[in-house]
Amino acid sequence: MTNIKTKDEIKIMVKAGEILANVLKDTQDYIFPLITKNQLDCFIEERIHFYGGKPAFKNFHGYKYASCISINEEVVHGIPDDTIIKNGDIVGIDVGVKYNGYNSDAAITVGIGKISDQAKDLINITKSALDVAILHIKPGVKLGVIQKKIQEHVENVGDYSLVRDFSGHGIGKNLQEEPIIPNYFGKNSHLILKENAVFCIEPMVIIGKNYSVITKNDSWTVISASKNLAAHFEHTIAVTQNGARVLTKI
Repeated sequence: MTNIKTKDEIKIMVKAGEILANVLKDTQDYIFPLITKNQLDCFIEERIHFYGGKPAFKNFHGYKYASCISINEEVVHGIPDDTIIKNGDIVGIDVGVKYNGYNSDAAITVGIGKISDQAKDLINITKSALDVAILHIKPGVKLGVIQKKIQEHVENVGDYSLVRDFSGHGIGKNLQEEPIIPNYFGKNSHLILKENAVFCIEPMVIIGKNYSVITKNDSWTVISASKNLAAHFEHTIAVTQNGARVLTKI
């Protein structure tokens, strides 16, 4: 498997992951009904700097913000703007941190106030799909095993579908590196996990069996074609002799 890092590189990435985990924890504690996407993004950027990092998303392919904030049917890459986050919404928060030349990347989905049981179930199934994948990460395992675990966990348990158009990825000096890691059995399934590989796994799940997505006119925000709710979780993970080390664990 490509994207093998040295021990010294992983030490730096551990710190980048710790910064990002702290930022996401602070954001979970801070977010509240009637805050705007812009206000939340400003808070996130302030916390990144507070902990000694830099916002990795800023200027990445021309992106202007520290985070992607996606509400309800928005799957990923939601642009911070004056949209108000309301009670009952679910909000995907995707953040990247750069520290000493290396990157970390992670995402969570949180419910605001009282959310529907359907929304709770969606969040739980998406998070647990990532957790299941992490349990099976170790040297010598084929990437396809991880992909199958995610796909089976999501698509065999209920009325859910995994997004096909966006994938996990390697990470290091660049925010996105090889290999591409689909969340379903397919591309790169033959790759074998090796010690000191570092990558991001990020299942994106939509309610219903339609996994199609549409990019809005802003050229960034991706929504479910069905307009059904979507959730997104992501971690930066290093492969060790003993299994997965989650660098962005909150």
